[in-house]
Amino acid sequence: MKVTRDMVDKDLRGRYAAGRIIAGSFHTRWFSLLVLRFSRAVLRGKNIRGLVCRERHIPSRNGGAPIRVRVYRPTAAVGPLPVMLYLHGGGYVHGVPEQFGSSIKDFIETEPCIIVAPDYRKAVESPYPAAFNDCYDTLLWIRDNAASIGGRTDRFIVSGHSAGGGLAAAVSLKATDTDDAKIAFQMPLYPMIDDRQNSASAVGNDAPVWDEEANRLAWSRYLDGVMNVTPYAAAARCTDYTKLPPTITYVGSIEPFRDETKIYVESLRRANVPVEFEVFDGAFHGFDVMVPDAPISKRANQFLMENFQKFVQRYFP
Repeated sequence: MKVTRDMVDKDLRGRYAAGRIIAGSFHTRWFSLLVLRFSRAVLRGKNIRGLVCRERHIPSRNGGAPIRVRVYRPTAAVGPLPVMLYLHGGGYVHGVPEQFGSSIKDFIETEPCIIVAPDYRKAVESPYPAAFNDCYDTLLWIRDNAASIGGRTDRFIVSGHSAGGGLAAAVSLKATDTDDAKIAFQMPLYPMIDDRQNSASAVGNDAPVWDEEANRLAWSRYLDGVMNVTPYAAAARCTDYTKLPPTITYVGSIEPFRDETKIYVESLRRANVPVEFEVFDGAFHGFDVMVPDAPISKRANQFLMENFQKFVQRYFP
């Protein structure tokens, strides 16, 4: 899908050139390593004003190093509270939980909850299944320790943006396959879920922030050495959606993940899974994070928070 500046929402066009530079930068492995090291050096350990912020190192169940997790909770709330596993974005190759502090704060201020966000391993250093294992191990840690951090123990929320959305979808799938943990609902937001990259929105996409080339290279790093791609590696390969939990998601109309997100939503609906879904016309990947004050970004955040609140009240009686 060829993307021109005129196709971009008018309130996002001012970032078109910068977004194209960002997309081009992710065409190289060294830039992803640079971004990862920068985010670790500058953002690691940064707290969110107005929240209680803690850091833990939890054991890996798969032979990995201890997993650094951030635990966020409101300063005052009557518990036990719902617990969310939040998985940050970054194309599977970079990023830390602290980069998405604004989203974490919005969730907690919209509906009091506890958020546990792992700094999972990145594909530039450790390809699949390292990140997936770290995220799933964090879910199991939440299951076993929810009461000790003031959370509910009966069911959990799984959420994430972009690659974090892909991990959220994969973690929810395994949890429902195995019955290891009860997922109340999931929020895989503009998720990176289809390694085949053969949809109309992915092929030839040259949109700002994340384009076809960045997508191809990120998947190649994440699945480096993988011979058999399972749904836990790329959730779009799922063939049975019947056990998956209620879902909230949205996507931009000009980004590579548009079609794979729409197909995922259609598959959930055919399986009679409750879904709240919106496509934001003229939005490129990560628009709400890159330009949070744009009207379209505010509408996306309103859509997310209203449905998040509705789902918490519905599925946490």
